[in-house]
Amino acid sequence: MKNVITLVLGGGRGTRLYPLTKYRSKPAVPLAGKYRLIDIPLSNCLHSGLNRIYVLTQFNSVSLHRHIGGTYAFDAFRGGFVEILAAQQTFGHSDWYQGTADAVRQNLPYIQQPDIDLVLILSGDQLYRMDYREMIEVHRRAGAEVTISTVPVHSKDASGLGIMQMNEDGRIVKFVEKPKTEEALAPVRTDPSWIDARGIASGGRDCLASTGIYVFNRDTLFDLLEKHSAPDFGKEILPAAIQSHRVQAHLFDDYWEDIGTIKAFYEANLAMASKNPPFQLVMPERPIYSRARYLPPTYLEGATVRGSLLADGCIIEEGAVIENSIIGLRCRIGRNVTIRNSVLMGNDFYETAEETAPGHRSGQPLLGVGEGSTIEGAILDKNCRIGRDVQVINREGVENRDEIDSVMICDGIPVVSKSGVLPDGWVL
Repeated sequence: MKNVITLVLGGGRGTRLYPLTKYRSKPAVPLAGKYRLIDIPLSNCLHSGLNRIYVLTQFNSVSLHRHIGGTYAFDAFRGGFVEILAAQQTFGHSDWYQGTADAVRQNLPYIQQPDIDLVLILSGDQLYRMDYREMIEVHRRAGAEVTISTVPVHSKDASGLGIMQMNEDGRIVKFVEKPKTEEALAPVRTDPSWIDARGIASGGRDCLASTGIYVFNRDTLFDLLEKHSAPDFGKEILPAAIQSHRVQAHLFDDYWEDIGTIKAFYEANLAMASKNPPFQLVMPERPIYSRARYLPPTYLEGATVRGSLLADGCIIEEGAVIENSIIGLRCRIGRNVTIRNSVLMGNDFYETAEETAPGHRSGQPLLGVGEGSTIEGAILDKNCRIGRDVQVINREGVENRDEIDSVMICDGIPVVSKSGVLPDGWVL
């Protein structure tokens, strides 16, 4: 693993995750109450023996930089690093990253070192556990120049993914990026029995999708990026590579979720709060690493909590009911509050006794959720101030709505933006 360098792609503006990306990059979006999305690929790397990692980003990277700097420190004896490579003007490049391949192309000098043989490329907005050593072993054993991690999916889910077809040796022979029609999908559809024969229960899944996880021989990566000026791997670089290089598939059939939209983010979080979550947080041998915080235990006073995850440092008062929800760091939940099927990201700080004194904020609600309020089927970003008897419920089933009073509706999910304020009695 010492000859492998890892690049984690931070993505672009993150418009599909807006307003969660209003003040932060996609990899910095909080996850499961106490982590951030970037912690997933970085934890996978560390458990795989990979500790030379660059994170490529360009939008709202301050909080990401702060999180990485305060979390991933290596001692002088083991070496290693996690560093951010933000888009910057150089003599060779003066533009923002134009796509995944362009982001790597602009940072080739950082991997042009004599002791690097392989380059592992990851996405910063996916939820999964993977031992990358297994993928690298498949790559080396097959004599591949490029290896793509693939996951079986149903054809109905293929339109948003890169779909490929393999031969008997596991070599990828066809690749179509996000096929929108049956005609485009037909050439790369896979017989489910072929998947079953490889020890993976297809369950009727008839497509093999790219997870956006790639291993390149370093020289192959340089060659492809120099010969092809295209900005994206999926749309242009990989189809070209299949024609000129040996591109291998690594079959992966564990939980994998692309958290690129508000709906996917919401559903993945609530799934982790279920009794038998598809992505297990309690795994002592492979914990998710994150920033160490010195917070008190969560305090509950006569509250009812069912099927939920509660992070550290919360104060939950008498009569509160919390069901199937995520309660993030330092949350303050008032008396007789009801929270169902919701994700509360918590707060970055506590208010002092002086700040919580009556009249200090001229009637502005305190951090947290005020007495008698109801939050249902919603996402509350960090540092929100929800007053008393507030109702954040999408009763009319609105699918999408622009931001009004700090609240935006995306895919039917109300999202209160970071530091949003909803006064007493506010009703969606």
